[in-house]
Formats: sequence, C-alpha cells, structure tokens
Amino acid sequence: MLELIVARADTRTAPGFAGRVARLAVRSLYAELALYPKPGLVSLVDNGSHQDMNAETFLRSLFALRRYFRDICEAGMEGAPFQELKRLGIGAEQRMLRATRGVNTHRGAIFCVGLLCAAIGRCHAQGTPLAPAAIRSALLERWGQALSAHTADGSVASHGTRAVLRYAASGAREEAARGLPSVFETGLPALRRTLAGGRGMRLARVDALFALMAQVSDTNVYHRGGLEGAATVRRHARAFVARGGTGARDWMATALDSHRHFVARRLSPGGAADLLAAVCLVHAACGGEL
Repeated sequence: MLELIVARADTRTAPGFAGRVARLAVRSLYAELALYPKPGLVSLVDNGSHQDMNAETFLRSLFALRRYFRDICEAGMEGAPFQELKRLGIGAEQRMLRATRGVNTHRGAIFCVGLLCAAIGRCHAQGTPLAPAAIRSALLERWGQALSAHTADGSVASHGTRAVLRYAASGAREEAARGLPSVFETGLPALRRTLAGGRGMRLARVDALFALMAQVSDTNVYHRGGLEGAATVRRHARAFVARGGTGARDWMATALDSHRHFVARRLSPGGAADLLAAVCLVHAACGGEL
C-alpha cells in the first residue's frame, strides 16, 4: 500500500511512486473483473451480457494499460496540462484496442482511473497527504476547467456521446468535470460502510457496485437498453440497496436474479464497473486494503 503521508517528489522518487500507483490501478481493475455476482458484467465466472468479450479479453487489456497508468501519474506529478493527459489516454486506448482485437474493454476506465492516477501524482508532487478529499481537490484544481470544456466538446463520436445526445444522460465526461462525485460521494462511502460493518472487501465491493448502479447515469446502459433499460438497472439496484445490500440474508440470490435479468435483456452497467475500479484505487491509495 502507499503511505498515508507522502514526501515531495523529486526525479529519483517519481518513477518508483508512479510505478506503485500504476500497480494499484491495474489491481483495482482486476478486482472489478474478479468480483461476482456482478449483474450483466464480464467476470471470471461468465461473460455477462457480452458475446464479444470475456475475462481473457479483459486481462489482455489490463497488461496493455500498465505503462499508461505509470505515465499519466508521472504527468500528474509534473502538473501536465489536460491536453497531455488526453494524449496519453488516446495512446492507451489504441494499445487496448490492439490487445483486444478491437474490443472496448476499458475505455471508461482509461478516462476515470487515469485521471485519478494523475491526481494522486499531483498530491505526491505537492507533498499532500493522500486522502479522498485531497485527491478530488487536486483533480478539480489542476484540470477542472479543462474537463468542463472537454464535457462541452461533442465532436468525438462514441456510444457514450450518442447516448448523451439521445437520452440526456450525463456520462463520464460530466462526471469527471464534477470531480467524480459518484466515486467520492456514492461508491467509496458505500464500500467503507460495509467494511466498517465487518463484512469484508468482497461484499463491500458488491455494495459499492449496486450503490453506483442505483445513482449513475450510465451511458453503456442507455446505449444497450434505452430509457427502459436504464430504469430497469436503477430499479434493481435501488431495491437491492433498500433491502440492506449484502447485509440481507438472501443478498446473493437477489444479486444473481438481477444478473440473470440483465443478461436476458443484454444490459451491462459498464460505467458503474469502471467507477467501482476507481473507488478501489482511491481506497487503496489512501491506505486501505485492495
């Protein structure tokens, strides 16, 4: 784990620190992949709602992204402008697509987890103790204005941007421009509540995922299921949370029922999955287990 109190970075410590952050980022993405049950999503158990990807596809993508997370953390330590972070992200996406033979496994994670790596690097360079509020502040103070402008740029065509235009879903760009509120205000508190209740990390991740599904405007879901699909995901997630999440005796049966329901309707809350990985990274970077 990273130390809670970090020293001011210099040219000797920067590569080692960035390498540790990159390893945490990759492990966070693997933690999301390995989690089960996870309604509609690819796991080590099954492919969820997907026919074009499986766990092996995700693992190839993870190996392709290791250098990116190190590089963007170093860029954050140097206070690089958003255009440099964007350039690194575009390069990472190209490597991901080569590794997966054209399958989009981690586009959202390249964006949100990459930004968090940069913000963690920024904290380290400024000698700021790593804490969730400090990471979020670093993100907004250094890149918030550029992220707001990026949100307004609809020139890049993707399933997500098309969903935004068609359904007025907020999507990853707006989420980032607001300092990733779903990570810091929804997912991370849900994860830590379950840990405080003594139910362990696996169940904490399940609760965090359902909390995110209940709140996030997920363009992946809108793309696959439209307004009805998005309403279905929120209804299932909110019912799970209202029953006490993993604190309910029959939580596993309820989660599996949602999984079967989502698969039958080809629903896949990939945006929530990316944000879960981001939650895991912040928690681990601030001294928590991973």
